Amino acid sequence: MTLFEKIIAREIPAQIVYEDDLSIAIRDINPQAPVHVLVIPKKPIARVGEAQPEDQALLGHLLLTAAKVAKQEGLENGFRITINQGVDGGETVPHMHVHVLGGHSLSWPPG
Repeated sequence: MTLFEKIIAREIPAQIVYEDDLSIAIRDINPQAPVHVLVIPKKPIARVGEAQPEDQALLGHLLLTAAKVAKQEGLENGFRITINQGVDGGETVPHMHVHVLGGHSLSWPPG
């Protein structure tokens, strides 16, 4: 069971900022921006590269939820959505999730 599955099951505490039937959004415990929220599907998908065609609606839901959370968090000046894939992509938990980052100007290119 991944860390995120334990959070979804309420076995580990987290600061939840949004939840619906398909996803949960929590504050990152190691924020990389003033606002750093993770939007996590309740259905465990190890990484975006392993999503299946039947996950298409869920993946779209995660992006719409990320935008909803960004608005809720007051990120009207802009935000960044990131999904990490694999070690070189910065993946640390094998449960796909969407990072919503904002609250200040974000530089490009990242890292």
